[in-house]
Amino acid sequence: MDKIVVQKGAKLDGEVAASGAKNSSLPLLFSTLLADGEHKLHNVPILKDIDSTFRLLELLNCKTQREGHTAIVTVSESKQREAEYDIVRKMRASILCLGPLLARYGEAVVSLPGGCAIGTRPINQHLDALKQLGAEFEIKGGNVHGRVKKLTGGNIVFDGVTVGGTENILMAAVLADGETVIENAAKEPEIVDLCEYLNKMGAKISNVGSSVLKIEGVKSLSPSEHTVIPDRIEAGTLLIAGAITGGDVKVTHCVPKHFEALTNKMREAGFEFVESENSIRVLPTSSFQGVDVTTAPHPGFATDFQAQFMALMTQAKGSSIITESIFENRFMHVQELRRLNADITPKSRVAIVRGPCALQGAPVMATDLRASASLILAGLFADGETTISRVYHLDRGYEKLEEKLANLGANVRRD
Repeated sequence: MDKIVVQKGAKLDGEVAASGAKNSSLPLLFSTLLADGEHKLHNVPILKDIDSTFRLLELLNCKTQREGHTAIVTVSESKQREAEYDIVRKMRASILCLGPLLARYGEAVVSLPGGCAIGTRPINQHLDALKQLGAEFEIKGGNVHGRVKKLTGGNIVFDGVTVGGTENILMAAVLADGETVIENAAKEPEIVDLCEYLNKMGAKISNVGSSVLKIEGVKSLSPSEHTVIPDRIEAGTLLIAGAITGGDVKVTHCVPKHFEALTNKMREAGFEFVESENSIRVLPTSSFQGVDVTTAPHPGFATDFQAQFMALMTQAKGSSIITESIFENRFMHVQELRRLNADITPKSRVAIVRGPCALQGAPVMATDLRASASLILAGLFADGETTISRVYHLDRGYEKLEEKLANLGANVRRD
């Protein structure tokens, strides 16, 4: 099993390009199920989760091929209506085939999803919303069995903001009879990206980017071509890598406005940036202050930045209070950071970080995708050698992160 080995080295310096967004590519790939024919998606990252999605689409009678970072999905009517456990257990996003299958074929069987063990992420909001569009569900044998004669538009009000729920209902509603209104919809850039592709296919979605989405159902959709937005989480992770080493790193092929909550907090801590529409550069800073953050749905501070930001705060002057409001079990990286001599006190969903800490290299274990990145970032500043195991989590969501860091001057390798 692969490991990442990191040794403290020089300040990172140089330019690095962000890859396409994993969290946009996955729903876009599942949206191809809504229209027979050839779909072409550009800027698709090379990741384990993308591979899993290809395998699931192939089980559903699609042909998939990759030409570099372009994914071509040729969709044909499928007699298979089941997303099998062996694939779904590896990737929570597999639940996103539920809406398209119900919309196209009126039935679906999807195993209850897996993915990172960062806390309870129930799909009840997905199911409740689809029921309001006319679907009926039964859960048996670890599978969700859905059936509907024809989806009918309705008014959906989510109890809490749900990115996956918003995506699933969008993909179901575009082929439903009549109008669907989604209130308290997620506003992430990945939601906007999905809406833009669905509209290219012939959907009628309005108020894109707002918390109230309106969808006028259409009878059919047609394949199209689209370029996936840059990965804002990877871009922010690379910025933090430069910042924690006191380096000078420019991240290109990104959209800085997509992660302003992160850079605003870094400015509050004392960092300075040079920013353009498609790039952002963090300038060298010899010292910075601890700041408090609370994760929140977009445009708030993303939960996917919490672990990496915690690693950064171990080197800040003073204390930082980090509050995780999205997932109740997303502090598993704290104990691993403490193995590196980080001074962190976890209290339920709140962690108090006291810095600056003299981090010491040690063997650590990645517990989830973003924790993997957090431990690599900490290793960049820890004396001695840090070995991170279970990096298969990393490969689910970062495309060759260790190579990108090495090209910036990091002493990092994969064993």
